[in-house]
Amino acid sequence: MMKDSDNYDLREEYDLSQLPIRPKGRYDPARRQGRNIVVLEPELAAAFPNDEAVNEALRLVIQLAQVPRREASASGAS
Repeated sequence: MMKDSDNYDLREEYDLSQLPIRPKGRYDPARRQGRNIVVLEPELAAAFPNDEAVNEALRLVIQLAQVPRREASASGAS
């Protein structure tokens, strides 16, 4: 049994200027919402085999940035 929506004829020509242009794939803003997509340089990508390795390294950088630094003492070691 054939549905009515399956019974249609193709036109000889279509006016493509009337078609809405919608981003698809990675260019679709809705797809990227709430995500950060970062492209690493080849030498960095080689050092990090997967996303978890990158996340772990970035967590370490954040922890190191929060460690208070000791000021050089006046009697100090210069």
